[in-house]
Amino acid sequence: MPVKKKKTVGMVLAGGKGSRLHPLTWKRTKPAVPFASKYRIIDFALNNMINSGIYGMYVLTQFKAQSLTEHIQRNWRFGSFLSDYFITLAPAQMYLYEELGAEWYRGTADAIYQNIHLIDNNDADYIAIFSGDHIYKMDISHMIDQHIESGAAVTIAAYPTTTEDGTRFGIMQVDSSFQITDFQEKPKNPKEIPGRPGFCLASMGNYIFSKEALFELLNKDASNKDSEHDFGKDVLPLALADGYKLMAYNFAENPLPGQVGPNTYWRDVGTIDSYWEASMDLVHVKPEFDLFNEEWPLRTSSEFSPPAKLVHEEETRRGQAFNTIMAGSVIISGGTVRKSLLSRRVRVNSYSLVENSVLLDNVHIARNCTVRNAIIDKNVVVPEGTQVGINLDDDRSRGFTVTETGIVVIPKGYQFS
Repeated sequence: MPVKKKKTVGMVLAGGKGSRLHPLTWKRTKPAVPFASKYRIIDFALNNMINSGIYGMYVLTQFKAQSLTEHIQRNWRFGSFLSDYFITLAPAQMYLYEELGAEWYRGTADAIYQNIHLIDNNDADYIAIFSGDHIYKMDISHMIDQHIESGAAVTIAAYPTTTEDGTRFGIMQVDSSFQITDFQEKPKNPKEIPGRPGFCLASMGNYIFSKEALFELLNKDASNKDSEHDFGKDVLPLALADGYKLMAYNFAENPLPGQVGPNTYWRDVGTIDSYWEASMDLVHVKPEFDLFNEEWPLRTSSEFSPPAKLVHEEETRRGQAFNTIMAGSVIISGGTVRKSLLSRRVRVNSYSLVENSVLLDNVHIARNCTVRNAIIDKNVVVPEGTQVGINLDDDRSRGFTVTETGIVVIPKGYQFS
């Protein structure tokens, strides 16, 4: 009898509100927020799955999911004749709690628990539960191999971060073999990595579970009325207390095909400042996060747009861009753009300057404007002579979001008076 090949199914958690990213999440869930001129944040998780050989996955949606739903349905479809190749949306649908009147997923663990039948239906041996709202590249197959070799019930992707930032994450302590000995969710005083003062080991929110352990833990957690049904707060501490073997996977050792140098870039773009900073990471001559890797393709929507173009070559009126990423249909018509990201159908007109900014689809910058340190959401026309990011009091008086570091955000569809 042939040996049955071990099977992994992917579960992508894509239901986050993204409250700290408002107003970019005013009308869309966090994983649906555009990023890097042509992508959505969730595209990075989906590409990691596919490039790692995980071709069957469920995307668990919840809040303000319409934009995300349309993106997945239009742009992420396999052929119909391969039953194991699928990307299926799994919205909150009261599968288990109809009699209780519960409509939403009650936590990350509950989101998986309410869809546990999907895992069973696919006869999976391992379950890759990954967040859909982080920016990174990762060969998940390497993590799965380590999980199998170690005999762990759960393997957690780990990222070294400063103890200051560690208050935002689940923090792990490990022994010399990277077996987890303790876990705290968002502690006020994160424990340091032995021998590395000032740093702690943060959970990336990405897990490989063996099926039997996952089912046992989720069923036990679901019966606990005091649980918040969250992996970090409830399920992982429960697993440790019950004696399950938990291993940490060192993300810094992930051998990404085509990667030059160590693969250490991972960003939780959960705030306006972190989103802007991650965007700026892309536009350096040697970017911290490189989108160009033929061995690790980044797929997204295949919109058929004409090429970007720069027009006018007069001495005082010249279309030019420096250290800038541009999507299709961008026109820089006699303006100047520096260290910015321009999405589809953006237009920058004559004598205007755009610096250190992110302009999403269909943003139109009229003549004689200055835009600096700004994020402008879709379908905004900036009138002639307008300044954004120059006088922050003026920006606040218009109702724009202005962060403590001075990043200005103009919401989707805003109309200047």
